[in-house]
Amino acid sequence: MGPGGLPETGVSTYPPVFVVDSQASNLHLPVQRKTKCARDGQRFLLLLVGLTVIGLLVEGFLIINLYQRTQGVSSCNRLCNVSSPSLSSQQNTLMSRVGSNDRVVGENDIERWVKEGEASKPFAHLLGASNYSGQDDIVQWVNEGEASVHNMLYQNGRLIIQKAGHYYFYSKVQLIALNECKLIQHKVMKSTTAYGLPIELMQSKSNRCRASKHSNGEELWSSFLAGIFQLKNGDEIFVKVENIQDMRPGPTENFMGAFMVSP
Repeated sequence: MGPGGLPETGVSTYPPVFVVDSQASNLHLPVQRKTKCARDGQRFLLLLVGLTVIGLLVEGFLIINLYQRTQGVSSCNRLCNVSSPSLSSQQNTLMSRVGSNDRVVGENDIERWVKEGEASKPFAHLLGASNYSGQDDIVQWVNEGEASVHNMLYQNGRLIIQKAGHYYFYSKVQLIALNECKLIQHKVMKSTTAYGLPIELMQSKSNRCRASKHSNGEELWSSFLAGIFQLKNGDEIFVKVENIQDMRPGPTENFMGAFMVSP
């Protein structure tokens, strides 16, 4: 018997203080896991960033391209500026993009323009001839006085390209309303060695009638065409007018020209 009346062989119900619980090693701390929503959100964010970068690249390319074209047009705005007769609203809109001063281009203007570093860019401005009718209704022009041709050729009503590139081409004709009604067709054509027949680049087609049947005054009809085209070396550009015999002769009433916008 031990102290307190307990048998000496009895086992104490309390474990020793130095015993370590063997189950403690099986405890696991919670692990944070990314949810599906978080992963989807990251993917969507990366997609938005990628689209933004692509949009900036495209916008930059368009701005550079527009700037280059604008530089080509602004450098030659004096060459395409002529004294303005009575024009249609479409003509006024197009001409306002080419020139801002209401006057005829002179030799001094062309010389100054060439000295400003644009000598390598071809241009031409031709005026209506007194004998304007040519073969197959091709309008004839004169290359003298206020007219000028630089790094291009003119022959038998045709402008011949000597340097490939993108060209701004324009043409204006004026007809006298001799009849009560008339169909007016004003065309800009191109002949190229790659194709046997002329190619139509631009056309203005309208049926015009006199404002008053009893009017004794001269009534005029104008047509203006302009556009940018890619031309190759040797291409020939010319103007055709149906009822060409009704054209009103004069250098300010009829003209055509072209200048290179970019190579």
